[in-house]
Amino acid sequence: MPPDARMRARALGTTMNLDPGLQAAFDPAPFNPISPPLEDDWLAQHEERGQTFDMYVRGRPNRPGGERRTLYLVPIGPPSGPSIQVLAEFARAHFQMPVEIMPGMPIEATGAHVRDRGDFQQLLAPDVLDHLKTRLPRDGYALIGLTDVDLYPEDSWNFVFGMATLRERVGVYSTARYHPSFYGEEDHYPAPEHWVMRRSLKVMAHEIGHMFGMEHCTYYECVMNGSNHLEETDRRPPHLCPVCLRKLHYAIGFDPDKRYRDLERFFRKNKLGPEADWVRARAEAIESRR
Repeated sequence: MPPDARMRARALGTTMNLDPGLQAAFDPAPFNPISPPLEDDWLAQHEERGQTFDMYVRGRPNRPGGERRTLYLVPIGPPSGPSIQVLAEFARAHFQMPVEIMPGMPIEATGAHVRDRGDFQQLLAPDVLDHLKTRLPRDGYALIGLTDVDLYPEDSWNFVFGMATLRERVGVYSTARYHPSFYGEEDHYPAPEHWVMRRSLKVMAHEIGHMFGMEHCTYYECVMNGSNHLEETDRRPPHLCPVCLRKLHYAIGFDPDKRYRDLERFFRKNKLGPEADWVRARAEAIESRR
């Protein structure tokens, strides 16, 4: 059963000691509580305790500091899917940190085990992560690999959209299943490139979020919700709920108003109108309280 209002309030923690702008940023009223999971959804098949803001702080998560202040993106294998420059632009707005793109690497360089699935191949995600740990630059807070090759986490699993470490600050995600053509359904999707873009942004934000020590969200509809399949991914918003936004703010210390304004510019530029309208409303709410 989804958490009730009292449990959600406990997850957010007290905001009475914060300035009015931050109180507005973490106001739960505009956010939708998480819905009961459908039969095949993540929370129907995975038991998760939930991570409150206070639990997050007590866990002493990784935080940028010293020379480790840059997020790095690295393409793995032939380029495909959304432009990595566009993905980097989104990451700069979402995380409010410097983002750099590393030279691409061939799949063979990862040393990852390859599983043959007939019509396509898959990379063993933990193998990729082991290699990326050796490639994290000295000034890098985190490194995420982007590939068009499908991923799987272990032999008993069919696939995984992405995978990241909570402590070692590396991750990888695949765009292989984002395009409707993977399932032979491209004729049913208007503007399929926008579907690929939305899915890519969500999963990248989700996996990098793990690198800040954020566990799956069980309180609100949030980009940090777990996901078992594309339909579930598509139902999730691309934004952080108030609990997870507060966690990320604790880790980085950004200005929430500026963050939402930067995200609005990105969404408008890339013709993602509903997303742009939502973040603009949040920015206006924060500005009105200052």
